[in-house]
Amino acid sequence: MTATAKIALITGANKGIGYQAARLLGAQGAVVLLGTRDPARGEAAAKALREEGADAHAVPLDVTDPAGIAAAARHVDARYGRLDILINNAGINVEWPAGAPSEVTRDALWATLETNVFGLVEVTNALLPLIRRSPAGRIVNVSSEMGLPAWLAGSEMPAMTAYSVSKAAVNMLTVLYANELRGTTVKINACSPGFVATDINRGVGERTAEEGAGIEVRLATLGADGPTGRFLNDGGTVAW
Repeated sequence: MTATAKIALITGANKGIGYQAARLLGAQGAVVLLGTRDPARGEAAAKALREEGADAHAVPLDVTDPAGIAAAARHVDARYGRLDILINNAGINVEWPAGAPSEVTRDALWATLETNVFGLVEVTNALLPLIRRSPAGRIVNVSSEMGLPAWLAGSEMPAMTAYSVSKAAVNMLTVLYANELRGTTVKINACSPGFVATDINRGVGERTAEEGAGIEVRLATLGADGPTGRFLNDGGTVAW
C-alpha cells in the first residue's frame, strides 16, 4: 500500500458486481477490502485479485450482523485509520419470479429490508467516522430504477414489491445522508448498475457484472466537482 492509495470497502464483494467493482478499483491502485459473509469465499476472491496485482483483502462482514459490522469497522480503523470509499453493494431479492403486491409476505419484506436497508444503514453509520477522516470520502449506494415511483408508475411489468420498497428506501436514505453531509468533502450517491446477470435474478440479466460495476466505480472516484445526493445510471442523473 502506498501512502496515497485509496482505501475502499465493498459489501457483498466475493462475486458478481461487487467483485468486479473491487477488481476495477484494485486496477486503479486502491486497496480493496472485500466485505463478505463467507470468510473462505472472501479470501478466495481476494487471492484471485491479488494474483492480478491488486492490493486486495477479505473482511468478514455480514450486513445483517451488528456485531460483525462493528468488528469490521474496528479492523479498518486499526489497520488503515480511515476509509476513502464505501460501496454498499450487498443486496438480496427473494421475489423470483415476481408476483403481485397483494401476494407479498411479511417474511419477504422483512428479509429484504434487513439486508438492503437496515444493513446499509448500520454499515454506513459504523464506517462514517472513518469516511469523514478521508480528504475526499465517497459513499455509493447500489440501488435500482425499481425504487423510483416515476419509473414504475403505470408499468405492466410483474412487481417485486419487497425489492422495490427496499430500493425506494435506499434512494431516500441517500438524500438524507447527503443533507447531513452537506458542507463536508464526503459525497454520497445512489446508482443503478442496470439489468445485470447475477445470482439476484438467477442470471437472466442483459449486462455483465463488469459492465454493471462501472457506474459504482465512477461514483466511488468522483472528483471534487462531482454530484452528491443523486441517483445515476450509465445515462447520467435520473430524476427521483
